Amino acid sequence: MLMGTMPEILMADTVSEDMLHQHVQALAGEIGERNVLHPRALRAAADYVRRSWEAQGYPVITHEYVLGGERWANLEVVHRGQRAPNEIVLVGAHYDSVFGSPGANDNGSGVAALLELSRVFANRQIDRSVHFVAFVNEEPPFFKTENMGSQHYARAARANNEDIRAMLALETIGYYDDAPGSQQYPPLFSLFFPDRGDFIGLVSNFSSRQLLRRAVTAFRAASDFPLEYVSTFGWVPGVDWSDHGSFWNEGYPAIMVTDTALYRYPYYHSAQDTPDKLDYVRLARVSTALVAVVEALAKSDQAP
Repeated sequence: MLMGTMPEILMADTVSEDMLHQHVQALAGEIGERNVLHPRALRAAADYVRRSWEAQGYPVITHEYVLGGERWANLEVVHRGQRAPNEIVLVGAHYDSVFGSPGANDNGSGVAALLELSRVFANRQIDRSVHFVAFVNEEPPFFKTENMGSQHYARAARANNEDIRAMLALETIGYYDDAPGSQQYPPLFSLFFPDRGDFIGLVSNFSSRQLLRRAVTAFRAASDFPLEYVSTFGWVPGVDWSDHGSFWNEGYPAIMVTDTALYRYPYYHSAQDTPDKLDYVRLARVSTALVAVVEALAKSDQAP
């Protein structure tokens, strides 16, 4: 497959393990490292996401901003709700990779799940609108600065008084390890959570704990995949380390979906973060459960 070539689009209303693999391979195996030091690759990744969404039947909205004399873009598609279209459930993932890494897990896995969720929802009827957003420039040197793509997006959403009821950030969700001792944590967390990296994590700050509880309930109702969750202080290392933090800054409820990244993944932010390291069977199971989570959050008769 040539750089950024579109895989065949499936029409089935279920998450496809093969499609997840093909998306990660296109982003990390063919396009490779994608950031402002590799602008051609970063734009190729944006083009890949755009073409994927167009093939699913969505018109793509481009949110550009200028940084370093160049224009960069967050990309968005909207599946409009029928009963409460102005109430928004937002699912996002960043499509750039850190300097020196092809970014298969960070964050090809999140983007692949984002593209599969949007495909699955394309023909579903929902109450609230679901916005799928691919964010640019999440990684350093823009990380946790006003120049993050998600910070630009969240700031504009707040200025426009957009009614975002829930935001889910999909961040490094493709690596699992059943070995004892394979899971690490910030200080003290190991007293309460398992030492095997075989689970997916949902993380929130205290202000988003109601959203977290709703997501956990929906996930567990749909899947027996191992799930751990925590609502805690935003300053705990790793808790706000993705695009959900930008939405916390603007007062929106948001959670991160994660395999815990550096606390589990031995290839985190390295040249070895390649497509062969991911577990696509488990990535598909997690993505399937996330379909149920988004569907539950998009019901207008239940507050996120």
